[in-house]
Amino acid sequence: MSVATEPATDVLMRARAITKVYGGTHALRGVDFDVRRGQVTALIGENGAGKSTLMKILAGVETPTTGTIELDGQAVTFDSPAHAVSHGVAIIHQELNLCPNLSIADNIFVGRERTKGAFVDFAAQRQAAIDLLAHLEEPIDPSTPVGDLRLGQQQLVEIARALSEDARVLIMDEPTSALSATEVHVLFRVIRELTARGVSIIYISHHLDECIELAHDAVILRDGN
Repeated sequence: MSVATEPATDVLMRARAITKVYGGTHALRGVDFDVRRGQVTALIGENGAGKSTLMKILAGVETPTTGTIELDGQAVTFDSPAHAVSHGVAIIHQELNLCPNLSIADNIFVGRERTKGAFVDFAAQRQAAIDLLAHLEEPIDPSTPVGDLRLGQQQLVEIARALSEDARVLIMDEPTSALSATEVHVLFRVIRELTARGVSIIYISHHLDECIELAHDAVILRDGN
């Protein structure tokens, strides 16, 4: 079910008839899903409804059993998260995907290191990390090992990494689960700034008040439908 609260804008990303089968379990059953440019689409449902499975498919983490995905009206097939990022689709996972022994800056740019000639430009990465953290109102030294951070700060590092990818479609899976009230307020400001620039947000949350505050559209999943 989809309920539009504002006039529809052009669809940037579209999933059609997506199914996902694990053995004898149907995680998704013919799901249609539209992502409109510059809007927040809330994805709502109980645990096990298929929300994370659908998002992993859109972000290249999983491949659908059947169904198609379009981006800018063209059919796409993502074979990895890096492939999805190269097309402007990034995901912030609910489960933190960080290396605790590496610094904040290294975690933000791991696998996408900024280089100067044949060498990693650590100074450029440090400055970019400082700028990202400042935008999130979390002025932590980017050389700090991620393992030394509290959980909410680690979540903000995940968010900073996604922001550094300049995504056109940004998937947020329970992004406020470890954040304080102040950090949630900052995140909402960042989301509004992103949508004002034309970035599309897919927002998964069990907090209906957050979805009501942020979302232009709501899509509800139940038992993969």
